[in-house]
Amino acid sequence: MKQLSPAQSRIGWIGTGVMGASMCGHLLDAGYPVTLHTRTKSKARPLLDRGAAWADSPAAVCALSDATLTMVGFPADVRDVYFGPHGLIACAKPGSILIDMTSTDPSLSRNIAAAASARGLQALDAPVSGGDLGARKAVLSIMIGGEAAAVDRARPLFERLGKTIVHQGGAGAGQQAKLCNQIVIAGTMIGVCESLLYGHTAGLDLNHVLTSIGSGAAACWTLNNLAPQILQRNFDPGFFVEHFVKDMGIALDDAQRIGLTLPGLTLAHELYRTVIALGHGRSGTHALFLALETLSHTRLAPQGPPR
Repeated sequence: MKQLSPAQSRIGWIGTGVMGASMCGHLLDAGYPVTLHTRTKSKARPLLDRGAAWADSPAAVCALSDATLTMVGFPADVRDVYFGPHGLIACAKPGSILIDMTSTDPSLSRNIAAAASARGLQALDAPVSGGDLGARKAVLSIMIGGEAAAVDRARPLFERLGKTIVHQGGAGAGQQAKLCNQIVIAGTMIGVCESLLYGHTAGLDLNHVLTSIGSGAAACWTLNNLAPQILQRNFDPGFFVEHFVKDMGIALDDAQRIGLTLPGLTLAHELYRTVIALGHGRSGTHALFLALETLSHTRLAPQGPPR
């Protein structure tokens, strides 16, 4: 099949949250006709004002679309959108392609692909990494599972959303690559937060510490981008804690399925559950620092920029 082009392809979009709204906006900017649906219509208003069309249900979206992309919250949401009574599998336009960009369970992605194939549809799992900033700048890393022909057909869409686009393998492989990403982030975040907590308790100037270690072997995206926000006590989300806990739980379940024990991820999962218990499930992932503060009975005052 031909690649999806603005002149010949209508796009459906479901889910306009922290990342989904920016991603959908890039497709609008590229000239694609977009029909969208999200649970709270007011969140879609900026996109509707820019020319997107509204549909009252996911089924109504995909019935009009050559490709439907979903970016929702949890596996239960994905399951409902695809397999509900009026879901995408039952109602998609013949010959269309379904692209789930939610981070979800690899087995669910494989089920979607099988059900889509049985109806003559194509399906891809294409979770992303890069957070809200990567979504806004269209520089996401996109990890794709599914058939090569479908990946090639959808590539023009992916190129509008990200800079690193890699076909990982068959259905579900994109999700498993995303879980690898989340395992790295979980362990790294513990190190960054504990480093700041130690430096604070030792009486160091944390801005000076970041200048030093951010240019050495410890340098990483989390240290250079999120540690300064921690110092300012800015825990606004680029990616919700509650979604991160979901991803870690999926990774632990899949690891158990293939016979692995991941003690580092298990610890991170427990610590992040404490973050949720403290009421910060809708904060950014760097809110792990708040749980570690609580466990250490200390509190970091907001730090200004380096002098």
